[in-house]
Amino acid sequence: MSQTTRYNTSNPYEAKFGYSRAVRRGPFIFVSGTTSIDPTTGTVQHPESVYQQAMATFSEIVRAVEALGGTRQDVMRVRMFVTADEDTDDVGRALKENFGEVGPAATMIVGARFVSKEMKVEIEADAMVIS
Repeated sequence: MSQTTRYNTSNPYEAKFGYSRAVRRGPFIFVSGTTSIDPTTGTVQHPESVYQQAMATFSEIVRAVEALGGTRQDVMRVRMFVTADEDTDDVGRALKENFGEVGPAATMIVGARFVSKEMKVEIEADAMVIS
């Protein structure tokens, strides 16, 4: 049986709601819905810019995947949840800048609401590590 390994951060929502930032079992890594929360202050970074929020979120996702033994290239799928239609281009641009050479499967859903009104985007990712 494969061992389950969890990665946690100081994001206050992880402790409040009882989940892990990412979980690895076997070759699979699942990254929870991630936003641009500053881990030291617990506040939303870049409340005025969905693009900057998406960039910070993708960085946190890569950090989580790497913490569990994967790489950016191991990301197979991302799911992006966006609050407003007008923000889709900026989120898509951030995806391309972070994963364009990887080309993961992707879904973008518009019209989401999050636990904080300052959050404009939340992103999940799945990775598969092939050694």
